[in-house]
Amino acid sequence: MTATLDPQLKTTRRASDDRPAAARPARPAATKPALLIEHVTKRFTVGRKRKPVAAITDVSLRLERGEIHGVLGANGSGKSTLIRLVSGLLTLDEGRVEVFGHDIERDEMAVKRLINRVSVDAAFFKKLSPMENLVFAARLYGLDARAAKPQAIAILERLGIAQKRVGRPVEQMSRGMQQKVAIARALLTSPSLLLLDEPTTGLDPRSKLDVQSFIEEVRNSHDATIVLTTHDLAEAERLCSRISILNDGRVVAEDTPEGLKQLVATRYGEAPTLESAFMTWTGRSLDDDVEEDQSGGDE
Repeated sequence: MTATLDPQLKTTRRASDDRPAAARPARPAATKPALLIEHVTKRFTVGRKRKPVAAITDVSLRLERGEIHGVLGANGSGKSTLIRLVSGLLTLDEGRVEVFGHDIERDEMAVKRLINRVSVDAAFFKKLSPMENLVFAARLYGLDARAAKPQAIAILERLGIAQKRVGRPVEQMSRGMQQKVAIARALLTSPSLLLLDEPTTGLDPRSKLDVQSFIEEVRNSHDATIVLTTHDLAEAERLCSRISILNDGRVVAEDTPEGLKQLVATRYGEAPTLESAFMTWTGRSLDDDVEEDQSGGDE
């Protein structure tokens, strides 16, 4: 069963506070969100006679500092396109995106210093070692290479890569180990906004748990805000404070994991699980492929 977005799904609101103003606790001063996405649309065109295909349509999200926000969607639903738009790898057709108050188009360099991204298809200098790749990344971000080395070793060890392995070429490592190196490379720059595009795909169960624990540690100890796309519903439920479900490039539901489960149970009579919520608002499973758009086919 497929359902359209109910206005009440966007937020589970508390009952109104009828206490006198003087009796209410003082609210903190308004602060800029860590990430603000407003009415963003992205289209792709291949061939002169083909109509543009919308990969993302009128998407709006707001992430507060320190939040881990999950984005769920079937393959081709627009998840990776959204990550690429926020990271500046794609240009916006409509709408705007701000990172801690900086417009991603007008304040491009300020934004790049605040964010880092981990893709499911991480790119490396394959002939170089993990340490050489990390030191190169540190230099790109203006970090001192000598100071970065011990930090890189600590991050790699925390992710389960022993120091004795950081000197061998990346091409000799498994795909799962390469993904860990990609995560370490992103974390080395201490980003304020970390964009994780299916970071645990291809990892064995032990490595996946290592990465999930480290993501929680980064959020708690570094005050990082994280956007996480994933195909793992258990991972989303464990890590995410809020979840947006994408379908055909649109946000069709958004709430806390518990809120989504309660909504799908009370309004649609389905089992109170994230799987039921996903199936209800998209009509498909996470492994289903949506008809490919023109954004690269790796959504």
